[in-house]
Amino acid sequence: MHKGYLCLVLHGHLPYVRHPDYEDFLEEDWLYEAITETYIPLINVFEKLAEDEVNFKLTITLSPTLISMLSDPLLSGRYLKHINRLIDLAHKEIERTAWQPAFQRLAIMYLNTFCRARDTFEKYKRNLVTAFKNFQDTGNLEIITCGATHGYFPLMDVCRESVRAQVKVAVSHYEKTFGRRPRGIWLPECGYQPGHDEILKEAGIRYFFSDAHGVLHGSPRPKYGVFAPVYCRGTGVACFGRDLESSKQVWSSIEGYPGDYNYREFYRDIGFDLEYDYIKPYIHPDGIRINTGIKYYRITGTDMNKEPYVPEWARQKAAEHAGNFLFNRQKQVEYLYDLMGKKPLIVSPYDAELYGHWWYEGPQWLDFLFRKLAFDQDEIRMITPSEYLEENPRNQVVTPSMSSWGWKGYSEMWLQGSNDWIYRHLHAASRRMTELAKNFPDRQGLERRALNQALRELLLAQSSDWGFILGTGTHVSYAVKRTKDHLLKFNRLYEDIKSNSIDSEWLSSIEYTDNIFPDIDYKVHQ
Repeated sequence: MHKGYLCLVLHGHLPYVRHPDYEDFLEEDWLYEAITETYIPLINVFEKLAEDEVNFKLTITLSPTLISMLSDPLLSGRYLKHINRLIDLAHKEIERTAWQPAFQRLAIMYLNTFCRARDTFEKYKRNLVTAFKNFQDTGNLEIITCGATHGYFPLMDVCRESVRAQVKVAVSHYEKTFGRRPRGIWLPECGYQPGHDEILKEAGIRYFFSDAHGVLHGSPRPKYGVFAPVYCRGTGVACFGRDLESSKQVWSSIEGYPGDYNYREFYRDIGFDLEYDYIKPYIHPDGIRINTGIKYYRITGTDMNKEPYVPEWARQKAAEHAGNFLFNRQKQVEYLYDLMGKKPLIVSPYDAELYGHWWYEGPQWLDFLFRKLAFDQDEIRMITPSEYLEENPRNQVVTPSMSSWGWKGYSEMWLQGSNDWIYRHLHAASRRMTELAKNFPDRQGLERRALNQALRELLLAQSSDWGFILGTGTHVSYAVKRTKDHLLKFNRLYEDIKSNSIDSEWLSSIEYTDNIFPDIDYKVHQ
């Protein structure tokens, strides 16, 4: 008889980066790396678990922008070109390392990995969303949605119509993709503002996730802390709080598993290590060195001296760490069960790209964990939020606190000296979009196309990724350009619509470039 539940959540998201006007665009590599290193390895794990009849349960966000890119024919074709180039590089590496056995066996490993990635990609007809949908249909995955473009809701609240539009567009996009409405949502950056649950209820969403302090600082204080969901007052939308202990044990590179010295070192890549003339055909055409994904070293220690990576050692560590994670959750559940007098729920959410991209052995760790949960114990049962609410419909009513995850936990990451300038422009654009939606109802033809495109540009400008990038200081020029470009396009559309002087040729060009959400309806922004 189990004494508690474990709800593992992976948040899959990337900003919308699609540049058809360039043959090779640097930031598009974010998607290609994620496909090769995170999403295909996860799919391969799921396939093997299903083949071995291991009943696993996982909740995963596939954000609307990520879904749109994974199913975009242009980007799919470019990914195939990308993975073929890596396969060619791996062949060359096998030859180059002929007199370095420790490295050559790794080169062979990467060749096999890249070929398997290409095979999986082709198996699902170059659309990996199909694979995730299949596993949702078998009951192993619960796929949840996110904000349409991952807009940060608490800093959009001055124009709540934009929050509503982010949710409604996301729900409509999910329904078109998966043939059903989403049951849950990952609030972008776990950003919650009291009252936003009303918007979620309007959209038919049953639950969302919050960082721990969002629940713990709720009113009244929750009796069971984060170990049971709470219902938002007045709406009944459920809020699941993050368990800090289990989360930190995995994601922390210092205290958590990914920092183990036997695991692969992320920051040593042949794209930077090898001679320029040799690696030039496999980096950016402008000569910018980039990560290729071929990395030969393990973490080894805290200094710069690194030893060759040994996959067998890393795999053994992944198995040990999966066992350790399970042991700790068993002890946690036993203690909480006695303390609470009911079965606790441990909610452990992570960014999906931790698994495979940042922590190369992460998918292996998940595979071991799922198998150990299925066969090596009976105290903990894996569960999805929807299943938990069906089995446990009575929960405390609480008003969660405004909160986010990330630095300091109260929006600081997205509102600091480096990025605070963007919000007055976003708020002004939001108000203008509401004005357009109200003053131009039920327009057709060219006007409707322009109104729909105006909403697309606003949504793309609202992405929290641009503020985050500005806050971290990486790819700053790109984040600034994206923010300004979308706002400038929006403002031109606003003026053209108001003055009845829409340039159809220019409109067609930006519809082709920023083509997300083809079925969008501008009237949701009111």
